[in-house]
Amino acid sequence: MSPAFGKCYDPTGARYGIPTYPWKLAPDGYATRRQLRARGLRPGGQQVAAQLMRRSRRRKAGVAIAFLYRVDLAKPVRPMTPAKWAAHAKAMAARRTCPACRTDAGYCIPTSLGCCVTCSYPS
Repeated sequence: MSPAFGKCYDPTGARYGIPTYPWKLAPDGYATRRQLRARGLRPGGQQVAAQLMRRSRRRKAGVAIAFLYRVDLAKPVRPMTPAKWAAHAKAMAARRTCPACRTDAGYCIPTSLGCCVTCSYPS
């Protein structure tokens, strides 16, 4: 077993407090938030059941961690209400409206430009 693998493998939780597995080697029955969402589920208030760990040069601590939740305790995602749909549509319209010319650009305006492309680069 490599030293990097050994640091990431702690199924009893003795070292980190919760069961820890190397990246892509989690047992069945656990899923990350994104994996739960892809199945139409949410954690539903449950505590983190385990974690995945791998070495990372980008992270300050030197490791990347993904928390795992139990699939059998997950709850279905709450449906969007009409009020939430309206608020979402209003927010997206605000992102598409150019503050300079006040027109709907048809795309989300880049924050790096601050206004639509035609206003940023007049010909």
